[in-house]
Amino acid sequence: MRIGVLVSLSKDIKNTFKRVTDMGIYSCQLCCWDMTLYTDEMAELVKEAMQEYGVEVSAVWAGWSDPVIWNFYDGPHSLGLVPVAYRHKRLDELKRGSDFAEKIGVTDVITHVGYIPEVPSTSEYQGLVVALKDLANYMKKKGQYFLFETGQETPTTLRRTIDDVGTGNLGVNLDPANLIIYGKGNPVDALDLIGPFVRNVHGKDAVYPVDGRHGGKEKRLGDGKVNYPAFIARLKEFGYDGCITIEREISGEEQDRDIVYAKELLESLF
Repeated sequence: MRIGVLVSLSKDIKNTFKRVTDMGIYSCQLCCWDMTLYTDEMAELVKEAMQEYGVEVSAVWAGWSDPVIWNFYDGPHSLGLVPVAYRHKRLDELKRGSDFAEKIGVTDVITHVGYIPEVPSTSEYQGLVVALKDLANYMKKKGQYFLFETGQETPTTLRRTIDDVGTGNLGVNLDPANLIIYGKGNPVDALDLIGPFVRNVHGKDAVYPVDGRHGGKEKRLGDGKVNYPAFIARLKEFGYDGCITIEREISGEEQDRDIVYAKELLESLF
């Protein structure tokens, strides 16, 4: 396994990569919520930065346009491809993310699909499967994988969706903290269902929700409820040897300190 870090795509990407390597990290996921950055010029800038600093981009984390509301009441109506009102536009945005990933030589594209319906016989679920097949087939033609980031759905529902879409180029970006934040499962046990599909992992920690309206809180890695010794050991049992991409949802000097702390903790477990 190797350590990566989640960074934002921006025109200042060279300084971002310098900051990453100053922490002794040489892998990252590129996260983008601004689709105007998916340009040929930006792709060339990223490739130059990758070469200059020796940083591997393991995946592009592709966002989509508003609304984006991270709670239990408005989230199901606003997040990902689940809301029908935004689905067509967001499919186009995710395809643009796929195109950008191809320009920089990256095969894996990640997003949150949203609160995938638990009942497979509903029209809401079946319509989502059709949309995901369209997206996955678009990426398959370019030799790419579409990765579901865990969070808003249970592991059982995620596995069912992968099976039902069935295009053969689907994977999982396993964020163990998100399973806790949304109260959807234990990340160690979740590997029993989705372990064979894991292609990238977020190094993040969190505590469970304390009410039925809001998600749990993200924490510094090691300070939450993810049992990282057991989690890493279970990943090894599945033969996972990819990136653990650290994500810390704060900013400034404390974020850098927490990333370095997480890096050292994970390396001790490797």
